[in-house]
Order: sequence, then structure tokens, then C-alpha cells
Amino acid sequence: MSLRLSDLAKVRVAIWGYGREGRSALAVLRRRFPEKPVTLFCSEAEATNIVDEATTIITAPPDADELRRFDVVIKSPGISPYKAPFPEAEAAGVRFTSGSALWFAEHPAAHTICVTGTKGKSTVSALVAHVLRKGGARVALTGNIGLSLLDLFDLGDAGQPGGPDWWVIELSSFQTRDFDGAPTVAVINNLYEEHLDWHETREHYAADKLAIATRAQRLVVGDQPALLAATAANPSRAVFGRDDGWHVADAAIRRADLAVLPLSTLPLPGAHNAQNVCAALAAIEAAGFNATALAQHVKTFNALPHRLQSLGARDGIEYINDSIATTPYATIEALRSLEGREVTVIVGGFDRGVDWSVFADFVASHPPHAIVATGANGERIAAALVARATAGFTLARARSFDEALTRAQALTREHGIIVLSPGAPSFDSFRDYAERGREFARLAGFDPATISQIEGLGVA
Repeated sequence: MSLRLSDLAKVRVAIWGYGREGRSALAVLRRRFPEKPVTLFCSEAEATNIVDEATTIITAPPDADELRRFDVVIKSPGISPYKAPFPEAEAAGVRFTSGSALWFAEHPAAHTICVTGTKGKSTVSALVAHVLRKGGARVALTGNIGLSLLDLFDLGDAGQPGGPDWWVIELSSFQTRDFDGAPTVAVINNLYEEHLDWHETREHYAADKLAIATRAQRLVVGDQPALLAATAANPSRAVFGRDDGWHVADAAIRRADLAVLPLSTLPLPGAHNAQNVCAALAAIEAAGFNATALAQHVKTFNALPHRLQSLGARDGIEYINDSIATTPYATIEALRSLEGREVTVIVGGFDRGVDWSVFADFVASHPPHAIVATGANGERIAAALVARATAGFTLARARSFDEALTRAQALTREHGIIVLSPGAPSFDSFRDYAERGREFARLAGFDPATISQIEGLGVA
């Protein structure tokens, strides 16, 4: 049974991690229980600006014995349940929960569209919220996209003062493993290998993603063999990407045989974004709306930052920020969207053990102008490329992020494109993909403050 906030009133509580969700968790506890003793495990840097006499701050990482002092631990998403000391503490009787789990336990009647997937989940979530709002609904856009569910914890649900009609919630694989929710509509956009440093195995990753479907009233999935096989038993499943549903054919977004949106009218580049539009419309339809009638609102959607975001041109070279690309598959889609252009792509970042052979195979047959490999996994990417074929493109290595851009600029001719599409997380050098994208913009000569705002977060 899921824990509600009221269940925490008289038990020993700790918060483990003080990122976005950890900060929100402490804020919610303080609003409900101003004087309740709480222990916070966080880094020294995170502890610097915390002023709270009822909170004990511990900056050393907890071990199992430390965690066993508490009845309930609110865990941040970035902490893996597969690594010590989590399994040992759980076996000893510690109950773990998360911000997402607390929210769902408190809002069982909320109308929710929960979106996950290896690629495209932020764009799909934002598209769903945008289209529903244009159709007249009051919608909350929240979750992994940039605003914690706990930041909106005190809002009511549909029919209550201030409550949205629908909640559109983006969930990472870290959150779907822990969230224990029952979505009205669950969307799994796609399923590729990712975050193996956290999930440890491909099997764990797939199971953690698929957990979003366990209690969903309706399920929407992409037409991907592994995803279809894993969800075949779900009686409420709708599939996008094939001829009987929302799909792309003959230069249009179609609903079965009906052409609904010409691809030329979409504000998002690339075939993968056309599929994201199909996912969003399928989700809207699964929620009971006339998605065919609402589809025209897609045309007024503004692309999210750091996702194939054109920054402009400097000295005859166009710069595109695709820092959100944290898998090799996403980098492949970026290159597909720029086919026919002379492209230099910067790849590499945090090494989480993902196989880059699929990227090496792609560029061997669809070579860009140049590839610059950098980051903690830069040498491993370069080795994978050399093992295939490099005759069709120039391969360069860089020891640092700024050197990578300098090398890319030296390799790119006038009217060419430099795209940052790393195919890897940023944790080796940056706090997150957004910070990496802003640094790319700054180094290229653009104002980083103008590129990072996600429109529509919160309730509107």
C-alpha cells in the first residue's frame, strides 16, 4: 500500500538526496509538519543554503546502518535501488518512497496522462499539454520535464478550486520504477537501451519503464517489436505508428486513412518528431478527446530547448543544440533530420556502458562531414568508429568540451552545421544536459540565457 503524507506524521523520516525532488519533498514536509524532525542526506554543496532548525543535515553518504534508523526514506530519483546500501536497508525493513509515489497516493482521483520512453518523452508531454490547453482544458505540465510533482502537491484535482482538469506528467525510468501510480493514460513512446549504470541490466531497465503500465486504465505504445511483445496482454492498449492508428505516411500525420496534418506544417524537424506528434495525438485520443479535431493546434507548438534547437549562425556556420540527446539512437535521429546538409556532430559524455555499435554502423553508411568525440566515453566511441569505417567522414578527438567545439569549428566549412548531439549524459562535466547546452551556446557566441525556457510548465 502506498504511503500518504499523513502516514509520515509520527514516524522517523529521512530525505536521501537534495536535487529538484529532494528540495520539493522537504518543502512539502515543512508545510504540513513545520516542527517535525527530519534528517537530510545530501552533499556539502547542497547543504550550504539550507536554514531549517528541525532538519538534521548529514553530508556523508549513508550506509545501511544509517538508513536503518528511519522508518521511511524519501529517495531522490537519481539513487539506484539496485546498488548498496539500498537493498540492505530495504531488507532490514526500511520503507522507501519517492516524490512521485507520494503525489499519486495523495491524488488517486486525478486525471493523468503519464509519459515515458527512452526518446521524445519531454516533447510528447509538452505537446499533449499544449494541444489540450488550446482545446480549452486546464492542464498541469509537470514531472521530469522540469517541475517536480511535489511543487504542485497542494493543488486539487478536477472540480476542486485551482485544480487542473488533467495532469500531464513526464516520468523518467528512475521515476517509473518508484512511482507506484495508476495513470488514466500511460504512454510508452519507445524503449531502447539506456541508463545501465543505474538499472544495472537491460532487463531491469525494460521492467522499470514498463512499470508505468501496470495499473494504467489505458495504455499507448509505439509500434516497436520489443514494446509490443512486452505489452501484448494489455487489453486497453492503443498503438501509434501503424496504419490503423496515428501514423506517418505520404508526407502527412494520418489517423488511419485520414490525412490530418501535412508534415510541412509541423513546427518540429525530423521523422522522429513526426512520431512524437503521433504519440501525443494517440494519448489525447486515449484520454477521450477528439484528437483529430484538436490536431491543428500542433502547428502552434514551440519546440523545447536543447532538442534540435537552432541557435543561429556565426561566421557562416549554423549551430544546433541537441544536448538532450543522451542515447546513440537520439544522435542518429538528429543526423537523419539533417540529411543532405554538411554536418559536424559533437558526441560523447558520461560513460554508462551503452553500446555504440549501432551509431558506428549508421555513420558508416550515412557519413556526416565530421565527428568529434569527447567526454568520458569519447575514446570508446572513437574506437567503435575506427573499428567500422571512417573513410566517409573525418574523425577527431577532444579532451575537453571547449576543445571539442574548437575542433568542430576548424573542420566545418562555410554554410555547414555544427550540432551538439552527444548521445550520452552530461554528468562527467556538467550538472545536466541543460547546463551542457547553455555552455555550447556560450562557447559558440550566443546568449545562453535566451535558449533554456520550457514554455507551459505548471498549470494553465
